[in-house]
Amino acid sequence: MNPSSSQTWSQRFESALHPAIARFNASISFDIELIEYDITGSQAHAQMLAHTGIISAEEGATLVEGLEAVRQEYRQGQFTPGIESEDVHFAVERRLTELVGDVGKKLHTARSRNDQVGTTRAFI
Repeated sequence: MNPSSSQTWSQRFESALHPAIARFNASISFDIELIEYDITGSQAHAQMLAHTGIISAEEGATLVEGLEAVRQEYRQGQFTPGIESEDVHFAVERRLTELVGDVGKKLHTARSRNDQVGTTRAFI
């Protein structure tokens, strides 16, 4: 797979990111260690979105269950994202969306990437 073909920002450019730049930019090789924390924080965020009515209770439950499925896939060695995922946060969100469909895209509602990184790192 072309490392940049599945990047969230890749549609903005006519050509793919040079493979050396994609490798340089990717942090997945070391931040994958944060996956359990990222999933736990994302489950809490999904619950908050549902509790406040930003998303429905059903959507919240779908997100929480989908995130748990991602966790189990990772623990069983069935989910092993590479540099095409760039970082652990994007890898989890992409896999979640593959599992639960478009509702997975709602996980970022009311949360920036900086919020996500800060929350994840607060666990360690």
